[in-house]
Amino acid sequence: MSFESEISKGNFLIPECTACKKIVWPPTEFCSHCMGKTSLREGDFKGKIVEFSRQNEDYFCIVEIENSFKIMAKMSTEPHIDQIVKISKCGINENNYYFEVS
Repeated sequence: MSFESEISKGNFLIPECTACKKIVWPPTEFCSHCMGKTSLREGDFKGKIVEFSRQNEDYFCIVEIENSFKIMAKMSTEPHIDQIVKISKCGINENNYYFEVS
């Protein structure tokens, strides 16, 4: 089970080091802190909007996930700074990860 295979199915899992329990982002098989092996952790991950901009009818947000790492995500309703959101959709498009939050 790899991050890419799971996200291509629409499943958002977070890589975590099995040795030191550090969240590893960007996703890799080995921890950047202790070189331990990572495994994918399931959960109902929440994030906080730290910044956003608008383009036409869409909003693009910088979302801090689990107080650990940031992603760029699309949102269809007007966001607010510090708003708590969840990933509602994710996948791979043209070899790039994409995320939507609500």
